Amino acid sequence: MLARFDGLIDRLATPTPPAGTAVTVNPQIVEPEAIQEQADLPEAAPPTTVARDTAEVPIVLSVTGLIKNFGATVAVNGIDLSVPAGSIFGIVGPNGAGKTTTLSMVTGLLRPDAGEIRLNGADVWSDPAAAKQHMGILPDRLMLFDRLTGRQMLYYCGVLRGLDPATVKSRTADLVSAFGIAEAQDRLVTDYSSGMTRKIALAAAMIHSPKVLVLDEPFESVDSVSTDRVIAILRKFADAGGTVILSSHSMDLVERICDYVAVVVDGSVLSSGTTHEVRGDQSLEERFIDLVSASNSGEDMEWLRSFSD
Repeated sequence: MLARFDGLIDRLATPTPPAGTAVTVNPQIVEPEAIQEQADLPEAAPPTTVARDTAEVPIVLSVTGLIKNFGATVAVNGIDLSVPAGSIFGIVGPNGAGKTTTLSMVTGLLRPDAGEIRLNGADVWSDPAAAKQHMGILPDRLMLFDRLTGRQMLYYCGVLRGLDPATVKSRTADLVSAFGIAEAQDRLVTDYSSGMTRKIALAAAMIHSPKVLVLDEPFESVDSVSTDRVIAILRKFADAGGTVILSSHSMDLVERICDYVAVVVDGSVLSSGTTHEVRGDQSLEERFIDLVSASNSGEDMEWLRSFSD
């Protein structure tokens, strides 16, 4: 089912390094030709890296001291994150924890009060054009061109990103097939179900071959069969060298697909690292409940046991 998409994934996740930039290569996921191309590049200062599977992996997104207040409400309180390239990084937390606010600042949709965000070496706020060209974004509140058909919307998003018409048409065909929306591609997006709208928005986020996908609740309203299909696509994307940053309320799903995870509560990171490091000898859901002290919910509501006549 995903065979037609494999070639597109290779194009989506194979970055083209700027001239004069050294690239740190993970030999498990890079083709020999790419390694040879790197050998011909001039030397430069190495990127920030973390150790993973005994290989040095560059940090594609670095968030330092991020703060955002809304009046007297502290939404984000000094968040630090380091996201390795070629990984799926999950951000989890209760409602109102600051996940969406954090991702909105990471993607340049909301200006932080303090802190620094660097994506692929570019500062998101002082050099937004350089940073955003590497991003594909699925925001919390979808604002789509919903009076277009699905196929028209993907075409429009592709040409807005500077792709030539032939490339857009080819990638549109691959994407609608991979996401299982080929039969709906000629219907208006406004007539799509919530799950189909989510899938067409994710396809639009990927059409320009981003290095990083930032996805806020990508599986919300998506059925289990489509969820497995999307997970397979994201896994192929990450295995080929792309990076996925997502938020989700589903601990089982995050534990199943994410290489790294950060638990955010009240605008602060309580725990961050590989999924195995964060959950320890518990499930991620059990560890999450321990961290947010949510195990006593509903215990004091005696009135629930006194039924009205």
